Order: sequence, then C-alpha cells, then structure tokens
Amino acid sequence: MLDPALLRFTVLVVLGRWHELGALRRGLSESPGRAWREALLQAHLFAGFPRIVEAFGVLEQAGGMGTPGPDEVLAEPDRPDLGAALFARIYGRGAGAVQAGLVAHHPDFAGWILGHAYGRVLARPGLEPAERELLAVVALAALGQERQLASHARGAVALGAPPAEVHGALAAVADLLGPTLTADGQRVLERFARPPAGGAP
Repeated sequence: MLDPALLRFTVLVVLGRWHELGALRRGLSESPGRAWREALLQAHLFAGFPRIVEAFGVLEQAGGMGTPGPDEVLAEPDRPDLGAALFARIYGRGAGAVQAGLVAHHPDFAGWILGHAYGRVLARPGLEPAERELLAVVALAALGQERQLASHARGAVALGAPPAEVHGALAAVADLLGPTLTADGQRVLERFARPPAGGAP
C-alpha cells in the first residue's frame, strides 16, 4: 500500500493548500526520499507548472525535499516509445481509440501526452507504475475530473493495484476532498476500479 501521507501530499499540492502542505512537510520525521520528489514532479501533469513552482517554494521553507541522487537526474528528452508502451498497458484494448481521440483534438497534443506525460514522467523510475496511477487517482478525484479518474482507476488495476487499494487511496484523502468530491470519486471507482473480467477480486 502506498504511504497515505504521500497520497495526501499529492492532493495538497494539486489543490494549492499551502499551509497544510507546509505542516505536512514539517511533520515528517525524516527528510523526504525519492518517492516524495517523484510525486511532486509528477503533479505538474495535473496542476500545471506554476503550482509546482509554488509548492517547491513552500516545501523549501518547511524543510526542503532532500537532495536528488545522481540516479534521479535523468536529463532525458521525451520518450514516445516508453509512453506508447505504458499507454497500452493502462488503456488495454481501448488504447488505439483513446489515442485517436487525442490526435483528433490536436496531433501535437497527442504527442505531448505520449512523449512527455507517459514517456518522460509516468514511466520514470522512482515509483512503480501502479503507485503513479494511485497518485493520479487522488489528484484527479481532487480536481473533479471524472473521465480521467475513470481511466486512471482502471489503469491502476491494470498495472497491478488491487481494487481495494484504489478505493483505499481515495479513502485516505476523503477529508481533504470533502463529501461531494469523495462521493463522486467513489461512484467512479465502483464502476472502474474493478478486477478484469474473469480475474480475481
């Protein structure tokens, strides 16, 4: 199970709840490790760069995020090959249709999704793919993005997270979301965070 504090950290960053974010960082018994830095880097996919810049500032004042090790600084370009492979694992048989829809919106946007979001960010080492999907689940629930929440809830299960763990991730942040967003998220998870047909519950 992913650390509930890391799930809460993601929601606080995405929602820009700076006072609570600083308090969470100050309450950690030790300097954040790589998983925390990866969660913060990943959050730009949901909250945008300006919010992550602000989060880094708040966290620096609260004790910092630790020093990235040499293996964390990848300095690599976008990776559409890695992105396409991860995209296929998450969306399964629907990957082609989803990708076609993105291309129809704008071909460059589709390229950014595969190369940057999936290839450079979600396929990075430092967190397991299923863990990244759980962070995506709580971020999207917090933002009320139900269509994307459905996709990433299903993706978390496809990448190996038990459905109970996906539901548990939402429960870990329910007090931050409030009753309406929590109920909306639960409704989506009940439908999409399910074992594959014929799979074990």
